[in-house]
Formats: sequence, structure tokens, C-alpha cells
Amino acid sequence: CAAKNYLTALWREHFVVADGLLELECSALTPAPVLKASGHVDKFADILVKDEATGECFRADHLLGDHLSALIEDKPHPFVLAARKKRAKKDKGAKGQPDETAVESAAGAAAEDGWPAVAGDAAAREEALALRERLDELDVDEMRQALVRWDARNPETGGLLGAPYAFNLMFATTIGPAGNVPGFLRPETAQGIFVNFARLLAFNGGKLPFGVAQIGSSFRNEISPKAGLLRVREFTQAEIEWFVHPEHTQHSRFAEVADVVLELYPRAAQITTRKTVRLTARRALEEGVISNETLAYFVARTAQFASLIGLDMSAVRFRQHLQHEMAHYARDCWDLEVRTSYGWIECAGLADRSAFDLSNHAAASGAELSAREVFSEVRYETRRVAVPAKGVLGKAFKKDAQPIIAALTALDDAGACELEAQMAGGGAVPFAGIELGAEMVSFESETNAISGRNVVPSVVEPSFGVGRLLYCVFEHAYYVREGGDEARAVLALPAALAPVKVQLLPISRNEVFEPLLRELSDALRTRRVVSRLDDSGVSIGRRYARADELGTPYGITVDFVSLEDRTVTLRERDSTRQLRAPLDLVITAVADLVAARVAWDDLVSERGFRVFDASASEAN
Repeated sequence: CAAKNYLTALWREHFVVADGLLELECSALTPAPVLKASGHVDKFADILVKDEATGECFRADHLLGDHLSALIEDKPHPFVLAARKKRAKKDKGAKGQPDETAVESAAGAAAEDGWPAVAGDAAAREEALALRERLDELDVDEMRQALVRWDARNPETGGLLGAPYAFNLMFATTIGPAGNVPGFLRPETAQGIFVNFARLLAFNGGKLPFGVAQIGSSFRNEISPKAGLLRVREFTQAEIEWFVHPEHTQHSRFAEVADVVLELYPRAAQITTRKTVRLTARRALEEGVISNETLAYFVARTAQFASLIGLDMSAVRFRQHLQHEMAHYARDCWDLEVRTSYGWIECAGLADRSAFDLSNHAAASGAELSAREVFSEVRYETRRVAVPAKGVLGKAFKKDAQPIIAALTALDDAGACELEAQMAGGGAVPFAGIELGAEMVSFESETNAISGRNVVPSVVEPSFGVGRLLYCVFEHAYYVREGGDEARAVLALPAALAPVKVQLLPISRNEVFEPLLRELSDALRTRRVVSRLDDSGVSIGRRYARADELGTPYGITVDFVSLEDRTVTLRERDSTRQLRAPLDLVITAVADLVAARVAWDDLVSERGFRVFDASASEAN
């Protein structure tokens, strides 16, 4: 919980504070009409497939993806190995136990145990690789064909699968005591921002561009939750909706990130080379790899954030969604993906949502969800207008004339031009349920002075899964330090994310250290630095190792010399180096280290710390 809170605090500092975003907190309970207008009721679905015998449910793209990977690597599923082992035992009879290696690599068994031969077939292997790259864009019918083509089954039992179908991922509920108002738990935090757009725009003085951030829980009825924090039904999102003029998508701070190098996996490369490309944000924009400057800005800022929280950047990439893979609201989309022991994990999505959401909510609600663009100079617009002959229409249609007059008056330039062209040949033409004669309407040009116009903003949305980011940070931070009598685990969390920043370590359990330890603890607390005392009876080296495994970046050791001269030892987790300095200097240095105001290597050169020989202290 502490690490998660530190992560969201760092996200707020990196995005909300630095980019001057507004913040909003909306209800997780969402009326059905909101999500109907957004398209989630009709289109927010994954493809589900069931084991016909047991009813066990699988997300089809994950099942097929794992199946294809197993085929490519020739790692048969448990049911295949069980069938081969059973057959091998039967063949050997009383000759003894079957050879395990022979069982796992049995050849020519595809017809008997449902394991297509792919690893040794270059064409089939290439086909499987290509399909694995585009699983997310398969529709239900294409998924059905692929499952049949590759003979996908329940990987544990070998059970046959039923026909795949779309499964909506939202949790439905009812609102109010009568239970007659349908609603859903929100599948994303974004919709609360969109329906409050008018208020947010007013708060921002009616000006574009501006951004709004929200951190909160979202809910998705996942078909097969798994892998701890990676696929759950309730999770924390941190989202930004950046509203920008649809014709002016530049970002005022793009120059600050233009030279950030990005590991990109464009959709063209996914289909052809299956290799990433390294481009600066500027070059990616110039070459059209990323569609607009605002999107490129947030991709680069996200890369900076990934580095800031301690992800291994050699295992980070931005993958562009394939054309048919994109969400129903997206015009372009890039995922921040992180390589872990589970493969590539999507941790954030950066989508150009265009004006989809605001346009749909405005149409559904009748509310004005646009921004006023004021021109720098007055513009003059000439257009064709239809001028109804009211007397002629009134005489011909009596009381029914008024709706016809209103329909003619409401025609825009294109509509008036089209009607004029239809009537150019003379004779009556059908219009508004009548035959409209040439004597009933005339056409003329009208020039108007225009000082501005209403525009529906486009939206660029960076959306982060906090739990997934946290898991990836944990996995990337963990390693085993070799040396000494035993290997020791280390969780090398950045100081900003570590739940405990400093471990306080008396050299022994002697009561004489208590006053100094209390003074240390109180001083660190006033500087908002979290510390913990470890005065257990084990050696100082083992206590250092315990703190390293918990991710604590610094340790302060109090010894008998400390009682005489008020100096203490400061230890750094990753290098295991130790420095000696007066108590007050160490307290200030720790606060500055945690806040990233000073680097460890600068303590000796800039603050007068002296190197401490730790060989005696860390002996077990």
C-alpha cells in the first residue's frame, strides 16, 4: 500500500504538477445512459470461449496466444504430455518406466494427441508467429477460424472448446431503492471527466488546450483473472484527458522532450520485421510514426516516467495498436509495454480519442460540450441561403406551411446549394414531404461577419494501470547479490517508492543507544522521512541484508563511537558503501537523498562525508 501511494504521488508530481492539470474525483457508479453514449454498452467486450465439457471460461486471445507460443517453442500442454506418457507406458509394457525425454519430444503424435507439428515446419512456424502478433485485432469469426486451424483446446484437460462469443466486461447494477435505474461500475475513470467537461472548461476560463487528471478505482469483469496485480477485476487507474483544438494539436512544451529516445514498435513493423525501432520523439513525429505533437509529447513524458520509477528501459517499448485492434473510440493508440517473466505487459495506453466522447455525449444529452474559438480577426463568410416564398407556401399549404418554411430556413450552405442544383432544371422537386415548385423558393448569397466559432475538442488520453506498473517495478528491482557466505536478495526500489526510506540500526541491543535512536527517529519524522528500527539480536550484516530485501535504500548505524562524538554511519543499499558524518549532517543528507536533491556520490565531495571501512561491521 505504501509503495502504491508513493507511486501515485510520484505520478501526480510528474504529470499533474508539471503539466498544470486540473484534478477531479468522480463516482464509480455510472448511470447506463452515460456508458451507452460512450459506446461501452455495445462495444466494451473481450472474446470468450468455454470448455464444452467443464464449462471453464477462457479469454480467447490469451488462450490462443499461449497455445501458439507453446507450439512455436514445442512445449506441449499438460494434457498432451499426459497422453504421450500413457501411450509410452502402454508401448513399453513390462519393460520398465518410459524415458521422460522421449515422452516430451515424441514425434509424429499430432494425429493422436492434438499437437500440431509447428517447430519443425518453417512455413507453419512463420504463420503462427504472424498470427500471434495480431491476436488483438481478430473479430469473433476470425477467432473461431484460428482456434479451429490451430486445434486449440483446454490446455490442462484437452477438452474441446465451444464457439467463441463477445462478452461485455462491465459490472451491471441498479441504482436507487426501486432498482429500476440501470447502471454500471465504471470500466474507466475517463467518462466522469467527459460528462463534466462544461464545468471544467469554465473553470479553465474557456481556453484550450487544458488537461484533467483523475486517480481512482475502475472495474472490469475479467474473464480469467490471473498473475496477481496484472489481471484483476478491480484496479487503480491514473488517467489524463488532454483537451486540444482538433486543428491545432501542437504542444507548447514539446521542445523539452523532442530529443527523448523512444523504443517504438509501429504497426507496420509488427506485421513485417517484428522488430522495434529507436527514434527520438521529434523524428517519430516528423516521419509520421506518431500522428500528432500532443500524442508524441505524452509518449515521451511517459518514457521519462517509466525511467523515473525504476523500470529497466531496455525492457520497455511503446507498441502501436493495429488498425482493427484499437478501442472503438481511438484514432491512434500506443501502449507502454514492459517485458516481465509473464512476457510483454501493457502498463499504460496513450490514445488519440479525437472528438468521439464529447460528440457522443453531446448528441445523447443535448448539452453543449464545445469550446468557443475566438478569431484574432473578424472573418467574413459568404454562403447560399434558401429564401422561402411565404405567401405562396401559405396559400398552397395553409397551416402546414410553417414547418416547410422552417425547414427551408434551416438549410446550411451545402443543403441550399444541393436544393438549388436540383431545381435548376425547372419543375417541382420532393422536399419535406411535399413537391416544392420553383415559385415557392428563391436562392441568394448572404455574407456574415464571424468573430469565432464553437469547436468540439479532440482528446489525447494517457491512461496508466497503477497495479501493473507497481508489479513491473518490483520485478525489475529484484535481483540476487552474490558474494560472501550466501546469495542475498535485493529489492532495488528507487528511494521515492521504497515504503521505508531508512533503517535505524544500533550496533547492539544495549539500552545506552535508545536516546540517540529516538532523536534520530524524531528528526527524520519531522522531515517526513519514514524510518524503522531494527534492534534484533542478529549481526549487523544480516540486518543490512534484511533491509536490502525489503527495498530500504539507506541504513543509519549507531555505535559506541556515536555516543562520544555524535557521528553515525550512513549505508547505501545498492553499492553497500558506507560513509561517516555527524548526526545532523546525516539527517539532512538522507532527506535530500530521498527527495533526489543530492546524489550519493556527491556526499563525499560536496558535504564532507568520509568513507567508512565497513568490512568489520558487515561480518556475519
